[in-house]
Amino acid sequence: MSQLPARYDHVGSFLRPKYLLEAREQKAKGQITPPQLRAVEDQAIAEIVQFQRSVGLKSITDGEFRRTYFHIDFLEQLGGVKTDIPVTIRKADGSEELAPPVIRVIDKVRHARDIQLADFQYLKSQVSVDKNSGCVPKVTIPSPTMLHFRGGRAGISREAYPELDPVFYDDVAQAYGDELRSLAAAGCTYVQMDDTNLAYLCDDRMREAARQRGDDPDELPHRYAQFINKVVAQKPAGMLLAMHLCRGNFKSTHAAAGNYEPVAEALLREMDLDAYFMEYDDARSGDFKPLRYLPKGKTVVLGLVTTKFGEMESKDDLKRRIDEAARYAPLDQLALSPQCGFSSTVHGNNIAVEAQRSKLRLVIETAQEVWGGA
Repeated sequence: MSQLPARYDHVGSFLRPKYLLEAREQKAKGQITPPQLRAVEDQAIAEIVQFQRSVGLKSITDGEFRRTYFHIDFLEQLGGVKTDIPVTIRKADGSEELAPPVIRVIDKVRHARDIQLADFQYLKSQVSVDKNSGCVPKVTIPSPTMLHFRGGRAGISREAYPELDPVFYDDVAQAYGDELRSLAAAGCTYVQMDDTNLAYLCDDRMREAARQRGDDPDELPHRYAQFINKVVAQKPAGMLLAMHLCRGNFKSTHAAAGNYEPVAEALLREMDLDAYFMEYDDARSGDFKPLRYLPKGKTVVLGLVTTKFGEMESKDDLKRRIDEAARYAPLDQLALSPQCGFSSTVHGNNIAVEAQRSKLRLVIETAQEVWGGA
């Protein structure tokens, strides 16, 4: 599998139902056991799978309903990795921002256990209820670049890794390869890596922060391309590997802004990925000119529909923006999605539950009108 299931897709997370949030709170207080919480999660996932099918989606996720944060819950299960819970910062305008979590590499990175296997097996069991639906279960995991970008050299043990290149990058790629192989053996054909770091390197503030850590923000995208390609080299045959570039999505806020130009060549031309989900829901992402680097055989999924607010976009505006993007990349190498998930953390965006359905239907109907298909 190297092509997306449809010209429309989504990033993965959904607003958690109230009863699931209550069960998580009960688990945190010791009022219910982990197996009891998992049974509640199973119910919620079965419902969100049915929701996605009823809307008309072809790629189906578990809504990330078993996670608190899209990244930490995965990364902390890698051997040699230590993570801290992010801190919520209240800004002067009253809005909240999630400060990036501290992620440290304290020992040799290794694949200590199959992280997503059991979750995928349950998702697959729900998706495969209707054999003729054409739906594909998709697993979302954080990008391996997070193990470097958040702390830089200072966040990686010098005892474990006196030199980063190539041993650190090889070890992380091996751990990710082991995870991908465990998923492929269970029948997984579609994995999406969520990456904030390349999007952050489009932002002048974040680029300066990288310089202060001792990294060159112009060199990092190319180094990360080589890093990602070490993972891609271990991708099992028949698996589609995509990347979503996220600029922050905590409670409808964003953390970074800036045109994709500083990372576009490394991202699109140098990385050996199958597809890219790129946020383009408002002016903070800049224009579509960076798409000129897209080679044949790859797909860019345009995130034109925002998940941050309930106000609906118009089909005419979406079609106009797709036409603009097609000036730089072939239309048959483009697709459409929301710009991010609806709930990248357990807290959720400031958007109504029913707006999820309306936004997704808008994406699907617009894509069908642009590219055809029932």
